[in-house]
Amino acid sequence: MKKLLLVSLLLATTVGLAAAEKRVLVYTRNFTKDGKGYVHDNIAASVAMLKRLGQDHGFAVDSSDKPDVFSDANLKNYAALIFSNSNNEAFENDAQRAAFERYIKGGGGYVGIHSATGSERSWPFYWATIGGKFRRHPPLQPFTIQVLDQKHPAAAHLGETWKWADEFYYHDHLNPRMHVILAGKLTDLKDPKLAEYPGTAFGDVFPLSWCFEENGGRRFYTALGHKIEYYADPNFQQHVLGGILWVLRVKN
Repeated sequence: MKKLLLVSLLLATTVGLAAAEKRVLVYTRNFTKDGKGYVHDNIAASVAMLKRLGQDHGFAVDSSDKPDVFSDANLKNYAALIFSNSNNEAFENDAQRAAFERYIKGGGGYVGIHSATGSERSWPFYWATIGGKFRRHPPLQPFTIQVLDQKHPAAAHLGETWKWADEFYYHDHLNPRMHVILAGKLTDLKDPKLAEYPGTAFGDVFPLSWCFEENGGRRFYTALGHKIEYYADPNFQQHVLGGILWVLRVKN
């Protein structure tokens, strides 16, 4: 009986640890000192989607738009941070930035969705973590996405191409470590400023989703996800889910 009790306690402890390792923090802060920064109306829908995905696929989800969650004591509870449509200033002070940096350098996972590349526009470490810095986008319109890595969990369900309509985000300060998963066809776009940037520097396509490993942790970003209804789209949901599970090192 004592042996069975010991085994049960060990199993319970193991399950508890496994669950803790799969907890993620969804962060959605949008802030500018002058109050003029753009705030997406999709945030509630994105958080609801991420919580449903967590329930269905075995990872716990906390959400916040309060920067005081960035402390060493709190961040140690999470296997990954998901910046979902955050924008402008993600943090209030350098102590919070330092906690974020220690978390990332310590092997913590990171996922960015859509306007997350517009956060912390003056901090190079953040650009490097997410993979690039938002520069601009043409008007929302349809375009063709080339699936460059059809084996990645974020794209294995899509085939060779994916027809989509969204804000086509251009980034600069791209992290050279990035592995591009999805690239949008520039030749599909109606953009009078295309020659200014990105021009022909990337050929006929431009990265829209990527991943990389650094400091023992995994990073995933998708530029897609502007409209509220996208968060109910099965292809988009699977795209984001695949990226999260890859960061968490969990097989779907």
